[in-house]
Amino acid sequence: MEAIKKIYRLDSTLAESLKEIIWRYVEKLRKEKGIDLVKIMNFCGTHEWTTVHYGLRSLMPQGLDLVAGPGCPVCITPSYYIETAIKLSMEGVRVYTFGDAYRLPALKPVKGAGSLVEAKALGGDVKTVYSFLDAIKDARKSGRTSIFLGIGFETTTPSYATPIAEGKVPENLLFLSVLRLTPPAAKYAIRIAIERNLPPVQGVIAPGHVSTITGAKPWHEFSLETGIPTVISGFEPIDLLLSVAKLLKMIMEKRVGVEVEYRRVVTWEGNKRAKRLIGEVFNVVDAAWRGIGFIPDSGLKLKDKYWRLDAVTQLGLREPSREEWSYDLPKDCKCAEITLGLAKPTDCPLYLKICTPDKPWGPCMVSLEGTCAVWARFGGGGLALDLGKELGLI
Repeated sequence: MEAIKKIYRLDSTLAESLKEIIWRYVEKLRKEKGIDLVKIMNFCGTHEWTTVHYGLRSLMPQGLDLVAGPGCPVCITPSYYIETAIKLSMEGVRVYTFGDAYRLPALKPVKGAGSLVEAKALGGDVKTVYSFLDAIKDARKSGRTSIFLGIGFETTTPSYATPIAEGKVPENLLFLSVLRLTPPAAKYAIRIAIERNLPPVQGVIAPGHVSTITGAKPWHEFSLETGIPTVISGFEPIDLLLSVAKLLKMIMEKRVGVEVEYRRVVTWEGNKRAKRLIGEVFNVVDAAWRGIGFIPDSGLKLKDKYWRLDAVTQLGLREPSREEWSYDLPKDCKCAEITLGLAKPTDCPLYLKICTPDKPWGPCMVSLEGTCAVWARFGGGGLALDLGKELGLI
């Protein structure tokens, strides 16, 4: 217990020091560079969870805006794939899914079911699993025609690529790829803000989990291309405070490129074996993001050599095309704007009214990494800022 108390005291002291450094940098940027607002965007749902859960926004000075970007793979899964999975489950195909996607609402109910959890209640064959390997074991045992709803960013992609490349997936288990890539979405979010004449992003907190796979190199290239300083951060509160301080220093020095704060895990090249397997199994393609549309080179599709495992090929499915894509969010839902960092959950008229964690109306309220769900559970910007003012921190 004494050791825990000591660590807590050390963290508190370090957090206070970092807070003071952040405040000084913001003041220097205002006085010396004429920058009245610094906008920093994170691209990981866990970063947003840490920011909100620990009230880090309440420690930030006026003139520093921390916003969430496209950091939740469940939030951006097009309704088409959920509707397709519901339909298949009601037709006797077993659908394997993770627990968060199980509750993801579809835009259009299928046979009376607006989500996979409702489909199961109506007799659909839906089974939640902890991993792709669990689905493989169950499918091999059952022998039934099945699909796995493959949702995720670069972090989870190796868990799919490895058993597929090693021939461990039975032919009765098909893979429906809804895999997405983060750097293209980051570029898109930054460009959209500029096109809409909104305050531009001046610093990026890059995803630590994703970067364990991709390495720091893609984020360095991203920074050079966009001219925006980037720091790959860990997930503890101290990690994020340190990353914000590093970004402010880079902005002050007009220095682009990437810095790796999360050096205990992230290397320059990343996980070479995982990247090799991903490259062997998947092709990079243009892909749809829910409420946003198609983003170039932002998705992964099974290569032709694995056509026997491709749900689209084997079941004669039609994936949405750029020409046929249509807006797939409920009326008045602002999940797209929130995902792109153009709005906050409290800007949405549905937030905590008809859209709650218990009854999600939009996709951002489903997953533990969804910005709306995080804000709803832990108070978001408003309550944290009020508390900060009450404590004299703001």
